[in-house]
Amino acid sequence: MTSVGASVVRTHAGAVRGRREDGLVVFRGIPFAEPPVGDARFAAPRPVTAWDGTRDAFAFGPPPPQESGFQGRTGVIDAPMGDDWLTVNVWTPDPDPAAGRPVMVWIYGGAYKLGHSGSPGYDARRIARDGDLVVVTLNYRLGVEGFARIDGAPANRGLLDQVAALEWVRENIAAFGGDPGRVTVFGESAGAGSVASLLAMPSAAGLFGRAIAQSVPGPFFSDGLARDIAAAIAAEAALRPTAADLSSVDPRRLTAVGEALGPKMREFEDRWGMVAHTLTAFSPVVDGEVLPTAPWQALAAGSARDVELIVGHTRNEYRLFAALGGQLGTITDEQATAALHTFGPGPGFGADGERAYRAAFPDASPEELYEWVHSDAVFRMPSLRLAEAQIAGGGRAHVYELAWPAPAYGGALGACHGLDIPLLFGTFTADLGLMLFAGVGSSPEAEAVSSRFRTAWTAFATTGDPGWPAYDTERRPTQVFDTESVVTAYPHETSRRLWEHHDFGALPLIG
Repeated sequence: MTSVGASVVRTHAGAVRGRREDGLVVFRGIPFAEPPVGDARFAAPRPVTAWDGTRDAFAFGPPPPQESGFQGRTGVIDAPMGDDWLTVNVWTPDPDPAAGRPVMVWIYGGAYKLGHSGSPGYDARRIARDGDLVVVTLNYRLGVEGFARIDGAPANRGLLDQVAALEWVRENIAAFGGDPGRVTVFGESAGAGSVASLLAMPSAAGLFGRAIAQSVPGPFFSDGLARDIAAAIAAEAALRPTAADLSSVDPRRLTAVGEALGPKMREFEDRWGMVAHTLTAFSPVVDGEVLPTAPWQALAAGSARDVELIVGHTRNEYRLFAALGGQLGTITDEQATAALHTFGPGPGFGADGERAYRAAFPDASPEELYEWVHSDAVFRMPSLRLAEAQIAGGGRAHVYELAWPAPAYGGALGACHGLDIPLLFGTFTADLGLMLFAGVGSSPEAEAVSSRFRTAWTAFATTGDPGWPAYDTERRPTQVFDTESVVTAYPHETSRRLWEHHDFGALPLIG
């Protein structure tokens, strides 16, 4: 990395100094809201206090308190400590207020309980440089701090943080060379669930004109379910699910309370249903105020008809989680049956879901059925149905699938969940890239797929056209990214038909 000179930009709160790096100017760790601690704990984000002089914006802000990662892969990274979790970072070709470049705002994933915009895998230099646009990445509160439904606090505080960051973009990005009238939000996994939520939130209306949702997670919680989960979390510390009680625990220690529930979630299957079999106790809450309705219902009613949308998924979404859990090659027919009962479509799921999948895929092995129903229920069908909801509401959507397999381990992981991140950012040797490209790294083929993927996103942010036709419910054109990328009819028609009458929405508290 080449770093030469510095550049100063004045935001509404004060001046910040960034560094020139590899043909860009990069600003890191700019606060967009007050630290959510003390009397601001569990509150909606508050405007940042102005400062005098010029603030160095050379280092990423502290990561928000978070649980450890999946299967022991840590979510804690090498970053400064402190309470300034709510910060943004900006990559710009030129902080010239007259430039008016398109703006892309990245929202990270991590099951709504881990993640940090300063993670090396989210280094946005290639997106900004290749697309000649401005990229912003942001932090938001996670886990109990951001998503637990507790008394005395607004719901979906993590989503409210994202809205506050987008308001910062609207007010400040012109000074960094960006056009506040051409903002695209994009995110993966929980980040895609956040994008879907923003499309449905009245407070986010008008803050962006385009959106990209990569692997939208299906579980959204009803208010009753979310409150029951919060009570179970608080009980792990012998506390009530209130802001007053939980504020008595340091934010960095409170993560352990949420984490302690993880191994016990299946004990709540009779009340939480499929959520008890997932990897996280956190999700956006359809509380009727911050998030009035689930995204599928909101988009179908026209909440985002003026927002242009890309939405899609990877071909083998669940294989990453199976690999991390040591399940590849081990799934029995009994395990497949249990998964089909829990995650398959049908009234109340159960035996209806199993019968539907076994009839639709009569030659599938137990492992194939297990992977397919998890992939469909948690990511693939929620993503496709979001596009269909957008079209039903009078909007436009483009659909894609990433089918190119991760090269590590002889391709055993397939086109798994998260593979789109190193391809999009070109970060093959960071974060998930270390696992998915292990021992292989970049290659001409990987670089070619990466370039096509990234170019589609930046073209969409610039013109609204990613390079393939908008989706419709007759021809169903879908961009499939592979060694040879093609536009074809949606490639999982059997699954689509299995799920076409399933109601994606807020999951209820059972009983």
